[in-house]
Amino acid sequence: MLDKLNIVKQRFDEVSDLIIQPDIIADQKRYVKLNKEYKDLKVLNEKRNEYITLTNNIEEAEEIIADGSDAEMVEMAKMQLDEAKSALPQLEEEIKFLLIPKDPEDAKNVVMEIRAGTGGDEASIFAGDLFRMYTKYCESKGWKTNVIDLSEGTSGGYKEIHFEVNGEDVYGTLKFEAGVHRVQRVPQTETQGRVHTSAATVMVIPEAEEFDVQIDPKDVRIDYFCSSGPGGQSVNTTYSAVRLTHEPTGIVAQCQDEKSQHKNKDKAFKVLRARLYDMELAKKQAEDAAKRNSQVSSGDRSAKIRTYNYPQGRVTDHRIGLTLYDLQNIINGDIQKIIDELMLVENTEKLREASEIF
Repeated sequence: MLDKLNIVKQRFDEVSDLIIQPDIIADQKRYVKLNKEYKDLKVLNEKRNEYITLTNNIEEAEEIIADGSDAEMVEMAKMQLDEAKSALPQLEEEIKFLLIPKDPEDAKNVVMEIRAGTGGDEASIFAGDLFRMYTKYCESKGWKTNVIDLSEGTSGGYKEIHFEVNGEDVYGTLKFEAGVHRVQRVPQTETQGRVHTSAATVMVIPEAEEFDVQIDPKDVRIDYFCSSGPGGQSVNTTYSAVRLTHEPTGIVAQCQDEKSQHKNKDKAFKVLRARLYDMELAKKQAEDAAKRNSQVSSGDRSAKIRTYNYPQGRVTDHRIGLTLYDLQNIINGDIQKIIDELMLVENTEKLREASEIF
């Protein structure tokens, strides 16, 4: 393991030197990429230092015990040896996980889409609840959210809403939320007090850079139309909203959030790139999941992943059989505990796959 950590140290030193070079700083794309690598390597390098300290402590303690000339020193050495030996296995597990190559997608920002499914007006209201849950969660993480496009439900909530999330390691965290979310509760419109089941679909799409997806302008039909909904005097008077149709795939992306046609067009192209990229990513995830039999990232966007049961105050994640009786806090954005459990399962799978490396 130390050999691998020494290679990490060598690369860490190289990157530390590179990120202060003027030509690297001038190339923002390369600088951002190297800066991210520097942060990741810094964590591993700190673990390397911990590992060296622990193994040195073990060697030193064993030498003192073997010498045996000073009873008091021997007693202290035994305590040091016990502490170091009990801490070493956990540290080795942490290092093993950190040495597994990271998915480059995980560091990306995302475009999220929430669509009301079965359940009529109640499904739209639930889609609105999910949007509020995610915006509150993103706020707690210090991430920025920005609505791209929306279609309001007739009784509140949204038939569909698209928004972007910008921050650190956004896709690596939110990718677990993709799938069908189901709610069981008495709708506001129900007079008999009966519990109904409704659903909404969540998509989490990693943001694609222009070099990730090449779009031929000839393949895109651009339509301009008047914005609808809140927005002041410019709404319904100027053709600021933009709809893009990628004719080879039939994928549509639109934006009417900004007053500027140019800004809406830029945002719509961002969504279109992300959706085209997501098509290829979904195929790859499905292939990877088939190889690994992964529980938490199957690539199946139609899979029912979670149920929010209001009468019993519980939330169940069906992929890992996790049930929490904390619905109110969860629907108010406290979803980290669920994400942590899903990450733990995925990390355990990755460690099992990588076990032959170590």
